[in-house]
Amino acid sequence: MFPMQANLNGGWGREAAMPFPYNAGGQHDPARTAPFTEGDSGVHTRCLRVLVVDDAPDVTEMLGMVMRYAGYEVTTALSAPEAFDAARRDRFDVVVSDIGMPGMNGYQLAEALRALPDYAAVPLVAVTGFTMYDDRERARASGFDDFLTKPISPTDLLDAVKRLCG
Repeated sequence: MFPMQANLNGGWGREAAMPFPYNAGGQHDPARTAPFTEGDSGVHTRCLRVLVVDDAPDVTEMLGMVMRYAGYEVTTALSAPEAFDAARRDRFDVVVSDIGMPGMNGYQLAEALRALPDYAAVPLVAVTGFTMYDDRERARASGFDDFLTKPISPTDLLDAVKRLCG
């Protein structure tokens, strides 16, 4: 899905490259952005709206970039309350959220979203560094539909969203 290359750097580490939709001056370059997908009829389909939530700005930016490159319309939030406010203002097709955030955590966010009529069936994907034996079950019990552990593989994230959104 993403043309990536990885090679050994003199045996001391790895180097990875991923297409970046910005030019050398830091300006967005539409020609470097993934195109919209086309349905069976050849007509462009509606771009799915994704809300990405993580208290680590670099993680939020990376997840958002992966989703944008794949053709999704992305809104980001750096806290669960900020994400909840965004969800009440706008309608998202899928929510990708960290679990371990200060104050309101991802479990609480999922429960709050599920209480909103518009989000009763919206797919929720947990993205977390939590890997204790009961974290996956706790995520499902709070309303998440899928559970991915960090570090996140872009392919795993996109596959999960595609599977959940049909």
